[in-house]
Amino acid sequence: QVDLAESGGGTVQAGGSLRLSCAALGPDIMGWFRRVPGKEYEFVAGITWDGRTTAYADSVKGRFTISRDNAKNLVYLQMNNLELEDTAVYYCNLNPPRPSWGQGTQVTVSP
Repeated sequence: QVDLAESGGGTVQAGGSLRLSCAALGPDIMGWFRRVPGKEYEFVAGITWDGRTTAYADSVKGRFTISRDNAKNLVYLQMNNLELEDTAVYYCNLNPPRPSWGQGTQVTVSP
């Protein structure tokens, strides 16, 4: 199991915000993914090593922002205007992801 130490999850009302963070795996493309019980991992956002290029799933475009601080070796996911459908366990990993995943951090959006 890869220790990526995702953090920042919690319970928030719809329309609220959360900021997730995790340790980057080095000078590689990093991504945030999410998973709900019974479903596969879903790509949420990705970012290149230099931070110049980002990509987002259509469902989160305009609401989520991925960023990284290479000096601190951290990758962030700022989530605004959260919706009920964003409820999931969120993970970071390389993009494309390695087979091993961390513990993830639970995000629960309530009505």
